[in-house]
Amino acid sequence: FPSHDIKFDLEIGVLDGETWFHELVTGKKVEVKSDRRTQETRNVYIEYWSRGKPSGISTSQSDYYVYKVAEDTAIIISTIQLKKKLKQLVEEGKARMDVKGGDNNTSRGILCKLNDLIC
Repeated sequence: FPSHDIKFDLEIGVLDGETWFHELVTGKKVEVKSDRRTQETRNVYIEYWSRGKPSGISTSQSDYYVYKVAEDTAIIISTIQLKKKLKQLVEEGKARMDVKGGDNNTSRGILCKLNDLIC
């Protein structure tokens, strides 16, 4: 490919990507989560209960979840789609419910493989 075509394609790709992301999050509620062990374990833990009451994904008012999986990597998924995906993974036996976690293991959540969540 001639170099000017690549430059043009990159400029359009960046513009499309920036526009898509801007439209995705503008005026939306975004919840950002992280797990310092995800990079090591390749697992994702999504809390739904803590200290005797619903919490996390079960009470979230967010439109999107941003889940930091490494120092420079994150996934973004609509909260509705995340709930559907977690339910599907639990039904398929690819995720475990009622996994203890959080500070002093006072939370309950769903544990699944990162790859299962994003595929």
